[in-house]
Amino acid sequence: MALGGNPVFNGKNFRSATRGNETAGFGTMTYGGTAVANQQQLEHMYNQPSAGPAETGRMTFDDVIVKTLLCLGFVLVGAAIPAFLVPGLALPLMVVGALGGFVLGLVNSFKREPSPALILAYAGLEGLFLGGLTMFLESMYPGIAVQAVLGTLVVFGVTLALFKSGKVRATPRAMKFFMIALISYAAFSLLNLGLMVFGVNDDPWGLRGADFLGTGIPFGVVIGILAIGLAAFSLIIDFTSISEGVRQGAPQRYSWTAAFGLTVTLVWLYVEILRLLAILRGDD
Repeated sequence: MALGGNPVFNGKNFRSATRGNETAGFGTMTYGGTAVANQQQLEHMYNQPSAGPAETGRMTFDDVIVKTLLCLGFVLVGAAIPAFLVPGLALPLMVVGALGGFVLGLVNSFKREPSPALILAYAGLEGLFLGGLTMFLESMYPGIAVQAVLGTLVVFGVTLALFKSGKVRATPRAMKFFMIALISYAAFSLLNLGLMVFGVNDDPWGLRGADFLGTGIPFGVVIGILAIGLAAFSLIIDFTSISEGVRQGAPQRYSWTAAFGLTVTLVWLYVEILRLLAILRGDD
């Protein structure tokens, strides 16, 4: 890669600097042992192992993994509060977590530089929401929490394997369809929420509980499968962004951005799988 391709090197005249060093080198030859000492120092420098991304302050896959696990740890700690510590406050904590997580999600998404404190706060609030929601549905459908966790892990593992194999990529055409589907899904979700809030539809799942074209299958099952597919493709986008960031030498602090993106997608994926399982269990 040309030096000018990296913004760190822009505006620097390396040719003149090299000539200056060559001139200085010839100058030291007049001082007897100085040239030999300089040569030994250069040989020592050249024999040292090359500095890796961690030594140069660049983002690595290990950075992203560690910070993602830290975020998920905060999610689990937040979920444990309404699930085990104060189950009587599960509902209000779920509401606080949902609203607070939504606000901090927007704040972190639009910040120019990542803030570890805000990202971890987001993870904790999402944990409150997930803990309350999970325990509420677990009381109605025992075992659904374990099923949702296993389902999330399976989708994540399969998606990662497909990405590493090169069989699935976030191509421009795929991104276009993804955005169309995502906007359509968001519009449907807002419409469904509005109908439920204003009492137009009294089904616990709103339009999701309606029969799909007379097949006896709840509409929520079809929508849920679509949403899980969108969340899985969002993981592909996250993996692609992380790979590009590492390959292009992004600053190490942006590993927090990558961890935030993965946390958002995994929370979304878990909620969709949990809701799909609840609809299927409720239709039995």
